[in-house]
Amino acid sequence: MHLFYCDETNLEERAGDFLIYGGLIIDGSTAKEFSAAIDELRTRHGVPRDYRLKFNPGPEGFTHEQFIALKQEVLETAARFGTRLVVYTILHDIAVDPDTARRNGINTVCYHFDCILNRLGGAGLVLIDRFNDEGNAIDAHLRDKFTVGITGLPYSPEMRLTNITGFHYSAIGQSHFPSVVDVALGSLRLAINAHTRETTGLLATANTLLGLLSPMFWRQHDGEPVPELGFQFSPKTIKAPKYKASYQGLKDFLAEAGIVTYQEITDQRTY
Repeated sequence: MHLFYCDETNLEERAGDFLIYGGLIIDGSTAKEFSAAIDELRTRHGVPRDYRLKFNPGPEGFTHEQFIALKQEVLETAARFGTRLVVYTILHDIAVDPDTARRNGINTVCYHFDCILNRLGGAGLVLIDRFNDEGNAIDAHLRDKFTVGITGLPYSPEMRLTNITGFHYSAIGQSHFPSVVDVALGSLRLAINAHTRETTGLLATANTLLGLLSPMFWRQHDGEPVPELGFQFSPKTIKAPKYKASYQGLKDFLAEAGIVTYQEITDQRTY
């Protein structure tokens, strides 16, 4: 059994920013040891028991340097246990609205998780970070993911995600794993925003964070570019030159930091 903990970041609608939705694949056979390792590093770093670990803010009384060291070790531990990131991103300027973009992100990463399970073998559970959207549409959306699957694919009206045995909610504090996802996606958000907002003072930090995240992205084989199953830019076809340049700029920025993505940024339909 593989666990897939999911969350979003950069949800606030802002021109030039990318909404990010992602999930972390955790091998169920090593989940107990992974959780114990996070327990151990919290104890060693002196993290209060009631502190809910997130990318921000840090524990009360921690210096900036102490908190950075804690988050770095969280990412290093996740990589050591073979966790794998699956990410979807879309420019806010193109997205219909943040809630719709988030639901589309859930569709994409869950479909990709199902595809990855075909390669890994075995079943999977999806655990979505709890949130409230308009009309509480997420409840029906997750029921639809289980009973129907994915609809509107180019070559099939619908496809059941047969490797996934359930779609459930999770929250920080109920397990260490939502915290790990939050730290990973928060790190990715900071790095991407440093690029898109041209915050030059954060670019060195951004490169460090991307270096920590790089080994965590899903790849069929180590050392290869990250396929669309691991990192997807949405939409796949971008007609407006201004937006196409934004996507290409992000793709190039990630590549310079060691996250080479396979997907081509194009204005032509390729599927």
